[in-house]
Order: sequence, then structure tokens, then C-alpha cells
Amino acid sequence: MPLALLLLVAVGLAVVLRQLHRRLTRISISDLPGPQPESFLTGNLRQYLQSQAGEIDFEWQETYGDLVRFKGPLGEDRILVFDPKALQYIFRTGGYNFIKPKERRDLSLLISGPGIVWADGPDHRRHRKIMTPAFSTKEAKALVPLFLHFSSKLSHKWKDIISASNEQAVVFDTLSWLSRATLDAIGAAAFDYQFERLDGKANELGDAYSSFCLHAFGRLSEGDIVKQALTQLIPRPIRMLMAKCRPNRRMEVLRVAATVGSKVAKVLIEEKSEAILEGKKSRDIMSLLIRANYSEDDRTRLSEEEMISQMRTILVAGGESTATSLTWFLLEMAKHPEMQTKLREEIRQKRREIETRGDSEFTANDMEAMPYLVAVTKETLRFHPVSYTTVREAARDDVLPLSKPIFTASGKTITEVPIPKGLKIFTSINGYNRHKDVFGADSHVYDPERWLTPGRIEKCASVGVFDGSLLSFAGGVRSCIGWRFALLELQSFFVELIDKFEFSLTPEALQVRREACMVMSPTIEGQTDKGSQLPLLVKIAP
Repeated sequence: MPLALLLLVAVGLAVVLRQLHRRLTRISISDLPGPQPESFLTGNLRQYLQSQAGEIDFEWQETYGDLVRFKGPLGEDRILVFDPKALQYIFRTGGYNFIKPKERRDLSLLISGPGIVWADGPDHRRHRKIMTPAFSTKEAKALVPLFLHFSSKLSHKWKDIISASNEQAVVFDTLSWLSRATLDAIGAAAFDYQFERLDGKANELGDAYSSFCLHAFGRLSEGDIVKQALTQLIPRPIRMLMAKCRPNRRMEVLRVAATVGSKVAKVLIEEKSEAILEGKKSRDIMSLLIRANYSEDDRTRLSEEEMISQMRTILVAGGESTATSLTWFLLEMAKHPEMQTKLREEIRQKRREIETRGDSEFTANDMEAMPYLVAVTKETLRFHPVSYTTVREAARDDVLPLSKPIFTASGKTITEVPIPKGLKIFTSINGYNRHKDVFGADSHVYDPERWLTPGRIEKCASVGVFDGSLLSFAGGVRSCIGWRFALLELQSFFVELIDKFEFSLTPEALQVRREACMVMSPTIEGQTDKGSQLPLLVKIAP
């Protein structure tokens, strides 16, 4: 046997023995309820990774309760958490005691570099401290005219195409169009950079981040899952080297995005740094970040590499995630014409008020003052959380409190769960956002009225930001720093599109899948090879 192969086998055996020793000597969670693993190698990964986003969560939640033990690769125990009090403890109370697992941090490093998503502990505090001023409420509200500009630009494109059609109605792949519009918007708002995707112009950076998540993380085969399990045996330095160098179509998507994103970011940072030193003012996010960074002590500043990483993070979070949320919203409006009509009436009433006072455009305050718009926004984020799960690891032995008792596999009743250091914890955002104790017995029904009817939502635990009942932007120290921008961008597009257009279902839209690929992206059953899409029939609203 070649020496290199012997060495690899020895290293693999050492890893397995180390994991076995840790499992035999730490706190056991074997009595927690959960499904039987399909195999020792992959555990329950096939069920978890190949189902639609949220599908297995809802099934396990109904069968086993609010805290489920399932198996990862090589017999590794993991837990899936739905319980509101436990989630509040993980996100808010525990904070940095629940860290990102190493393999997840490695993935973040490949996606966006050493930015705020990758950072943990003191590093994360430093990143967040410098970035927070650029993401304040004031700065978010200042960008509403820009968001409205790009929603209006999309609206004019659609109007021209519909007016030129014989039927005065056109089937648009709404996700494709919204991806272009939101990428243009985030480019201008975050970097003062013009993608011009709505104008059909080729752009290397735009191409690299188009349908980024589906191409890199979607449609996992059983072979992909087995490879993922076996990768756990490979020492981290070798694993990271393989990710950067080994031929692999998924990794190639990440490599191209990293190369192109870093190249453009470096040029923009240099240009904006020079402009700031010359005393020029700009309110795009990158300029605000650079200005905030200059004001920090040398020891706490973000490095150039970290600044580049923030740009790459914003491109993924602010472009594809926002477009996907908008697409789920349009699907629900197409499914519920009466909701679409009610929202349109509220938008037009508010527009008349705006014109009466002598203004021409909505402001952030106008949108916040529209009860049904706010309710529809919350219900869309609840029902279709684009970020459908997060993964944490216990940094120490700990105890998770529970909202209500659970029954163990041996029949015991427990009100808290001791967990061992190193345990991987999957927080089910999909499952929590449909929790019947919080959102009612009809939690699996899309109904904005629940936010307008006193008593329909139980304020049992404050878990997230925006509205304490929602977990769609996570919560605590690692909550989404750009949630205010996301909300106002979403509502800017809601206002324009519902005012101007009427949306109806197509046969394909009745077959939509909630594809799990880092973000919860719409695909069509039997057409996943065509990528993310959502065809809807669009005509000009009466």
C-alpha cells in the first residue's frame, strides 16, 4: 500500500477514534425523541437535505415534538429545535456560547471570505460595531427613493412588454426579472455601482452572482450527500485545499464569485477611500463603512480583505435573498386575488394622501403607516423565510430551557435539556415560524389578518428582530444586520408592483417547490434542471 494512502487511512482512523471517544465521554442525548437513521454513514442527511425546505421539519415536529434528535454522518448526534424558549436562549441569552460550527465557517469563508458572516466571538463584535452605523434606521430610510427608482424601472419594462402583446397579458419568470432588479438596486445602494441588469447589459459581477445559491448548493444527489459525509473525515487544511483546487462544478461557482467579487470590491474600496480623503460625501453603504472604519482605532479596524468580504456578503444577502422573498410574495398574491385587491386599494388610498400633501413618492414612514402592507410583509416573511435554518454548536456543556415539557424515548417527562459541548444545533426557522402555540392552529395557512387581529399571535418569547415573534432575520448578536434595508426594499417593490399590475397563477406555478439551497428558492416540479423560476401571468391592473 502506498505511503500516502496509508497516511490518509491512519488520519481517518484517528479522526473516527477521536469522535468516538468524545461521544462516549460527554453528556448523552440518546434519550431524546427522533427518527431512526437510514445508515451509519449518512444518518438522516438524505431525508433532511433532499426534502423541500421545511418539509421534513414539519413532519418531524408533528411526530416528535419541539426538540428532535437526528443523526448526522458517522452516527453523530444532532438536534433540530422548534421550541420558542430554547430558540430565545440560543439566539439571545446564550449569544456567543452558541458558535458557528467549523465546517459552516469554512463554507462562509468560501462564499464571502472573512467577513461578518464568517466571524465569531470578539472578531464578530468588532465587525458588527464598525458596520452597525451604516445599517441604521436613518440610513435605511434614506435609500427608499433609490429602491423605488428600480421598482419603477422594472414596472416600466413590464408595461412596455405587456402593452405590445396581443393579449395584453404576459407570462413573466418573475424571479429572473426580480433578481435583475434587486441586484441593480443593491449595487447602487450598497456600492454606488451600476450593474444595469434590467437593461440587459452583460456584467461579469452580475453573472457571477446570478442564481448563485442554487448552482452551488441546490439539488443534492445521494452521491453528493455521501461525499459530504466522507469529507468530515478529512483534516481541515486538506479539506480547504481541495475546496479551492479540486475540479468540482459547485466549488467552481464559489471560486468564480469569490474571484470576480474580490476584484471589483478592491477597485471600489480604493476609489471610495480616495473620495473620502478628498472630502467627497456619499451615502452608499460601502462609503459609510469605509468612513466608520477610518474612525476606529488601528487595532480594531477592518482589514482590506475583511472589507472586501463585507461586499461579497451584501451581494448574496441583498440581491438573491431579497429577490426570492419578493417572488414568494407575488406567488401568494396570485393565489389570493382578494388579498391582492385589498393591498392595492390600501396602496392607492395612501398614494392619494401623498399627492394631496404635495408629494409624489412614498416614504419609509408612509409604508410603515399602512397596516395591511405591514401585515402582508410579516406574513410573507413568516410563511416563506428565505433563510430557513441556521446551525450552531454548543461552545460548552449547557442546558436548554423549554417552553413546555417533552417526552423522551424512554417515557420520561423533561422541562429542560442538558446538551454537551460540540453538539450541532439546527434551529428550524421554518418550523418555528409555523409553531401552532405562537401563530395559532392555522399556522400552516397564509393569512395576513393574523397580524391585525388581537390575540391571534401569542407573544410567548421574543426570539427575533423586526417583530419579536418572527425568526426570519434570526435574533440576538447574530441577527441579520441589514434587516431594515431588506424590509424597506421589499415594501418599495410591493407598493409599485401591486399598484401597477395584476398577478395570476400559471399551471407551472401550481407545481412550485421550496428548493433548499442556502436560500429557499422556488423551482418547478419536474423542471429543477431549469434552475430557480416562478412563471406568473401578469397584466396591467385596472
